[in-house]
Amino acid sequence: MKLLAICLGHPEKLPGKSFKTGIYKAAVNSAVMIDRLGLVGDAVCNTKHHGGEDQAVLLEGSLTRDWWAQELGRDLLPGTFGENLIIDGLDNRDVAAGDRFHVGEVVLEASCARSPCNTLAVKMGDPTFVKAYTRAGRPGIYCRVIVPGMVSRGDPVRHERYAGERVTIPEMLAAVGRSLSDAERARFLSAPIGHRWRPAFEA
Repeated sequence: MKLLAICLGHPEKLPGKSFKTGIYKAAVNSAVMIDRLGLVGDAVCNTKHHGGEDQAVLLEGSLTRDWWAQELGRDLLPGTFGENLIIDGLDNRDVAAGDRFHVGEVVLEASCARSPCNTLAVKMGDPTFVKAYTRAGRPGIYCRVIVPGMVSRGDPVRHERYAGERVTIPEMLAAVGRSLSDAERARFLSAPIGHRWRPAFEA
């Protein structure tokens, strides 16, 4: 695996809205510093729902993006979904909370699923996209930063699977709003899931 793209965004207004968003991201060719709160120079506007140590970096796998390109019938530029990093050869469905990605000198740990919102739907120009994204079962992967450092396009990437109970990123998104058994709750809460998501799985 290798790092296919690094994407940064600047605050921009959504069409017809007064607030700004950092979802409009584009690939950069220069090396970028990743600290505990994400990519230096990347915009995070809605800090209630985005950013923070558990959602510092948003990953997409190239295999998942290829699937979406076929599903949508068009090419997708890097940053289309507001992602920060694209990893070549990765399928989002193969990732669980606690999995680690060694990207050059940086270590990232998967913490939770990307939950689609109306901002994404507006970005995609499709008011039904939130439902389509959820139904697809291939959500983006939010990560916390275990070891900060510099990353560059083309850096080698190693996917280290979490050794404990595996709760996959798609499972996490699919479980929201569903009645869980005590065993399911215990399983979900045993995984290193991000703090914003944990209340969804607590009794």
